Amino acid sequence: MSRFVAYAALCRAVLLGRLVVTIAAVGVGLRLVDDAWAAVHTLGLIAATTAVQVTVLSKWPTAIRWRMSFLALDAALMISVLVVSGGGIGFFCYAAGHAALTGALLGAHGLPLWTVNAVLGFAVATQLLRADGGVAGTSVAAPFMLAFPMINIVCGFGAAVATAALARYIEATVTTVTAAQRSAAASERARLARELHDSVAKTLRGVSFAAVALPGLLRRQPDLAEQLAGTVSEGADAAVREARDLLAGLRRDLPDRPFPDNVRSICADWSTRSDVPVQVIAHAVEPPVAARYELAQILSEALQNVTRHAEATLVQVVLHRSEAHVELTITDDGRGFPMPGDLTDLSGAGSFGIVGMAERAHAVGGTLRVESRVGLGTRVVARVPLSGPVPESGRARQVASR
Repeated sequence: MSRFVAYAALCRAVLLGRLVVTIAAVGVGLRLVDDAWAAVHTLGLIAATTAVQVTVLSKWPTAIRWRMSFLALDAALMISVLVVSGGGIGFFCYAAGHAALTGALLGAHGLPLWTVNAVLGFAVATQLLRADGGVAGTSVAAPFMLAFPMINIVCGFGAAVATAALARYIEATVTTVTAAQRSAAASERARLARELHDSVAKTLRGVSFAAVALPGLLRRQPDLAEQLAGTVSEGADAAVREARDLLAGLRRDLPDRPFPDNVRSICADWSTRSDVPVQVIAHAVEPPVAARYELAQILSEALQNVTRHAEATLVQVVLHRSEAHVELTITDDGRGFPMPGDLTDLSGAGSFGIVGMAERAHAVGGTLRVESRVGLGTRVVARVPLSGPVPESGRARQVASR
C-alpha cells in the first residue's frame, strides 16, 4: 500500500507540474495568438482534467495498479487538447507531461510511447509550419518548433530516473524498518527472558529442589517434611507475586505515550498509595524503547524503596536531557543510610533493590549513581544514552557517594 501511495504522490506532482507549466506557457503567449478563446478553452480543459486525475489519485492511490488504463485515458485527453487548441503550445506542454507520466508509471519501458509522442509532435509542428506558408517555414522559430517534440523523450527519461530513485528509496526504507522491527523484537524477547530468569525462574527452581526432597523426608523426618512443604508453598506464592510484578512492570511503560507522561503517571499512582507528595519536573525527552522500560522500572523501584525505608515527607522526580543522554533523578528528604564504597557491597547486606536498579541501567548502556547520608535523604540518578549502542568498555560504572 505504501508503494502505491508513493507512486500516486509522484504522479500527482507530475500532473500538477504539467498544469503549472501549461498555464505559464499559454498565459505568456495569450496575446500573441490569433484565437485567444481557443487558448482559454485549452487551459480550462487541462485544468479540469488535472483536477479530476489528482482527486482520483488522492482518494484511491491504488488506481495506479491499472497503469495502462490510466495512461490510455490521459492519451485520449491529450488528443482532445490537440483538437481544442489546434496544435498550440498547450498541446505540446500536455504531451510533454504525458511523456513524464508514462516514465513515472512504466520507467524505461515507456520509451516506445515517448517516441510516439515525439512523432506526433513533429507531425503537428510540421503541419503548423506548412499552414503558415513558406515565410514561416524558413523563420527563426521553425527550428525551435521542430525541436520542441524532443522534450517528450527528455521528460519521459527524467521521470523514469526519478521513479527508479524513488523505488530504491522505498526498498531501502522498507529494509531498514524491517530490520529495526526484528531487532526490537529480539531485544524485547531477550529482555523478557532476562526478567523471567532473574525472578520467576530462580524462585521456581528453588521450589523444584524442595519438592524433589519432600517425598524422602516424609518417610524419614515428617516434622522437617512439614516445614519443607511450607517452604514450597511460600515459594510458589513468591513465584506468583513475582510473575504478577513482572506483568505489572510490562504494563508500566506504554510506548505509544510520551515518556514524560508515563513518569508523571507512575509518580501520581505511587503518591496516591503512599500518601507522600511528589514534585515532578519532566521535560520533553524520549529515550529508546528498551531504555524507557528500564527507566520506568528504576523509578518504580526507587519509589518503593522510599516507602520501605526512607520515611520521607517529600519526593522530587526530575527527567531531563543532558547532552546525548537522558537523566532521571529521584530525590527524597528521608532518613538516608550510610553508603558503602561500591553499590555491589549492598547485596551482602540484603539491599538488592539498588543493585537491581544499577543492573537495569547497565543493561541499556547507562549508569546509576546513588548519594545518601544519614538524616539527609537519598538521591538516585539514572543516566542512559538517548540512542546508539554503547561499547563494552564504555559501560556504566556503579558509583556511590557518602
